[in-house]
Amino acid sequence: METVSFTTDIQDSLAEVLQARSYSKVVVITDVNTREHCLPLIQDALPSDVLHITVPSGEEHKTLETCFLVWKAMTEAVVDRQALVINLGGGVIGDMGGFCASVFKRGIPFLTIPTTLLSQVDASVGGKLGIDFMGFKNHLGVFQLPEKVLISPAFLATLPQRELRSGYAEVIKHGLIRDLTFFRSLPNSNWEKQDWSRVIRHSVSIKKAVVEVDPKEAGLRKILNFGHSIGHAVESFYLTSSKPLLHGEAIALGMVAEGFLSFEKIGLSFEELNELSHKLLQVFGKIHLNPKDLDAILALCAQDKKNEGNTQLFSLLPTLGDCSFNIPVTPEEIKHAIIYYQQLPLP
Repeated sequence: METVSFTTDIQDSLAEVLQARSYSKVVVITDVNTREHCLPLIQDALPSDVLHITVPSGEEHKTLETCFLVWKAMTEAVVDRQALVINLGGGVIGDMGGFCASVFKRGIPFLTIPTTLLSQVDASVGGKLGIDFMGFKNHLGVFQLPEKVLISPAFLATLPQRELRSGYAEVIKHGLIRDLTFFRSLPNSNWEKQDWSRVIRHSVSIKKAVVEVDPKEAGLRKILNFGHSIGHAVESFYLTSSKPLLHGEAIALGMVAEGFLSFEKIGLSFEELNELSHKLLQVFGKIHLNPKDLDAILALCAQDKKNEGNTQLFSLLPTLGDCSFNIPVTPEEIKHAIIYYQQLPLP
């Protein structure tokens, strides 16, 4: 399991890592936003000859074409296997930068510095790396652990509120699948004023405990996908639209819809379904899907990585705070779950 360190002084913590071992080259991968807003927080800890690689920001650029630009820059700089890649960014940079490092010259060490709430509580933990392909989320990828993950809440101050809220969806999910007390402690209003250091540490501890049992997602780790079977499909559908959704926004929709499937299929009570739905709708509002788009979204669900053959397998909640996996769900049941979400009134 990777080493996750929480720090209130990211520059000193990074300097300690770089001084502990001699690297032939340090490569920092950022997007245009993290280069401007986050790089200054670590700049003084970096060597003078650091190789900066900056890519366009956004999920739509998490592609092989962007990886080509990263690999080209590292090749032209004669980066060898004794180098270190530092991924400074959110989930896109963490996933893609780690993927690039893991396959470059059969793998070079990399360090993750997650700069969004989403990446701090989710994408940076567990060694899942990848890129999108042909419109499918994380369709190409590997499991590979970073040398270290450095988490600092200081970066949250650089985020727009919508980005912070996106990460909050994964925090809520961790409570729903593993810790009911934690879930119920998370506020529906004024949520942005929480003690984020405490929330992040607890959320990471939940994910780490699951991943340590099942690092390659053979079983238990699948519970971390609650809300993601439908959520990823909706996110992928809107990826190329004029108004793409953030990951957490789509996952919030997915958790409500998959909460309904949990009620229909494995015994989640109606009161618990209402509790789940109320919190998510109050924090995230509603996404209004066009009914004519449902078939396309269902087709994207059929590509989910947890599926086996023609059987779509979901992770669902028998009760709040617990999660089961490998639950077969039919396309018609998925459609009914999305319709349930669509007809819910806002709190």
